[in-house]
Amino acid sequence: MAEKGRVCVTGAGGYLGSWVVKLLLSRGYIVHGTVREPGDEKNSHLKKLEHAAQDLHLFKADLLDYQSLCAAIAGCKGVFHVASPVPSGTVPNPEVELIEPAVTGTHNVLKACSAEKVHKVIVVSSVSAVSMNPNWPKNQVMDEMCWSDKEYCRETKNFYCLSKTLAESQALEYAKNNGLNIVTVCPSLILGPILQPTMNASSLILIKLLKEGYESLENKVHVIVDVRDVAEALLLAYEKPEAEGRYICASHTIRAKDLIEKLRSMYPNYNYPKNFKEVMAEENYSSEKLQKLGWKYRSLEESLSDSVRSYQEAGILDKN
Repeated sequence: MAEKGRVCVTGAGGYLGSWVVKLLLSRGYIVHGTVREPGDEKNSHLKKLEHAAQDLHLFKADLLDYQSLCAAIAGCKGVFHVASPVPSGTVPNPEVELIEPAVTGTHNVLKACSAEKVHKVIVVSSVSAVSMNPNWPKNQVMDEMCWSDKEYCRETKNFYCLSKTLAESQALEYAKNNGLNIVTVCPSLILGPILQPTMNASSLILIKLLKEGYESLENKVHVIVDVRDVAEALLLAYEKPEAEGRYICASHTIRAKDLIEKLRSMYPNYNYPKNFKEVMAEENYSSEKLQKLGWKYRSLEESLSDSVRSYQEAGILDKN
């Protein structure tokens, strides 16, 4: 296979990062992956990926350490900035734990990309940077023109949304001011099989629906996208010269109750929520811009069954 060139993936050991590395290796890229500790057992799955032995190089790097990022990005034509803190619970100190790594970290990555004359940077944002907008017309589908309102995020203590909104808007601003080719991709709730040995925040949502046996659950809307489809979207944004600006990446909009019914029909023996509380459901996004670029996505059934199978194989769920 002809070498496609060198690219760097930040947060290579994480849930999405691992799938991005796997996809890039399978397409003939040489990959520089940044992780906190290359020798850590939790990154061992990366070394087992096909082509990893010759084409994957892990670098010890920290988003707040500019020099470590320069070392990892040196010699790369493209960078996929995937790393960003995703909390699975409340965060005692959001400024330090969420906002600084997301915002300063993204700035450091972009500065290193400029210094190393990188051709193109793909920044992973989130629909969290789209959805928190109280002024968006009620029944209008949210597209790339819609941005979360930073003040509203602060007032409502949605610090994760704030961190993603600040980081993404800063990235696009940086592109304008510094002539760096930056495209941002905003995925919704990412599900699908896991490659990494530790549990991540979005997979935990599905696992809890399967085994917690909640007495009552809000019947809220989940907007789901498969982790493999997000990896494909990032590569598409990188390889297509016409890709520009931001892209929403979301496939399936489903209420909690319908999601549970679907899971129950596939796996009747898990411990599902018993009752549902009705809540206002608003979220609705359009991925039309990404689809025009050539993006396709899997069925929800495929994502769910592959997710459950991977949790069973990892010993996180019983095979019942």
